[in-house]
Amino acid sequence: MPVTDVAIGKIKDMILSGELAPGDRLPREAELAQRLGLSRSSLREAVKALCLVRVLDVRQGDGTYVTSLEPHLLLDAMTFVVDFHRDDTMLDFLAVRRILEPAATAMAALRMSDEDIVELGTLLGELAESPTIDALVANDLQFHRKIADGSGNPVLCALLDSLSGPTARARIWRGLTQDGAVARTHEEHTAIYDAIAAREPELARSWATVHIAGVEQWLRGTLVEDSGNSEPTDDAEATAS
Repeated sequence: MPVTDVAIGKIKDMILSGELAPGDRLPREAELAQRLGLSRSSLREAVKALCLVRVLDVRQGDGTYVTSLEPHLLLDAMTFVVDFHRDDTMLDFLAVRRILEPAATAMAALRMSDEDIVELGTLLGELAESPTIDALVANDLQFHRKIADGSGNPVLCALLDSLSGPTARARIWRGLTQDGAVARTHEEHTAIYDAIAAREPELARSWATVHIAGVEQWLRGTLVEDSGNSEPTDDAEATAS
């Protein structure tokens, strides 16, 4: 099991056991890492992931707190992070995106107005050199929505919009766990934008295919690795149920 998952699972156990209650402040990073037998970097990534789904809240200059969610919502949010990548249906969502989005991107290269292309470039340029994962994913969703709008087909746009939520989970997890994923995403977005701006529909289609396929390939590898390295336990079965 990936180390970030292990770290998240240990924080989850602290909350479910009552050791940490909603509203409680987490121990300092060094102390908590030592208590849980984790590296500080693994703990940091786990905290970052749990903040993204609002299980934890980092208060600048004060510390990290368990949010005041209702217990069942808290559990749902943690299960969402820990178990989503074991769900094979995520691959189905990505496969549909890989079919539809390159077509929409090629259409956008032909139909998008010059003004909208400028706005797409501005959106791309809004990201900092080293963006946070949540900033990257928010920008990613806007970028792809802008392209879908630019296809000029409202039905295709609506279909792609309906796929954004489920696949955003994969984008977040990839950004947190795969080395170089943030830089790669930005590079591929730039290549897609350049192809659209140059009015090259087939080049735009190709880069969109590469972009979506990269997430799909990563998730497929994660699923294979997870099934090959993890033996089911009563605790895992209970979490997944």
